[in-house]
Amino acid sequence: MFSPDRQWKPNVTVAAVVERDGAFLLVEEQTQDGIRYNQPAGHLEAGESLIEAVIRETLEESACDFRPEALLGIYQYHQPSSDVTYLRFAFTGTLSSPHPGLSLDTGILRALWMPVEEIRACHDRHRSPLLMQCIDDYLAGKRHPLQLLHHHH
Repeated sequence: MFSPDRQWKPNVTVAAVVERDGAFLLVEEQTQDGIRYNQPAGHLEAGESLIEAVIRETLEESACDFRPEALLGIYQYHQPSSDVTYLRFAFTGTLSSPHPGLSLDTGILRALWMPVEEIRACHDRHRSPLLMQCIDDYLAGKRHPLQLLHHHH
């Protein structure tokens, strides 16, 4: 019998995968596991569309405006150390120049551009395997139209 109080729900997150001249935008962040690399990413907030969330999170973590152009993919990841499952919607698109004087979100040490070879070489500092999976999918040319997403207010 179904019990509503036992319904399981994943943590819904968004991420921006941005490439410029062979390098990818990453953020260096302080986590419970130490300093890690990730794409600009974060949780979907109540009432927010996935597109609104990825624009907001990218601005908060990189101080740049993000314009989503395609859905890269939808990724499910169970983090064994915390027993949390994430459902990540990754987007690709373009980025503005940084807004001078805009401070980064709490825990974000810096935003940086890193070549793919360097990203692969520091896999032990990735926040999760989703970082590299998203980059590999981007490099493989995976793109899905944003029209796949529907947000009903």
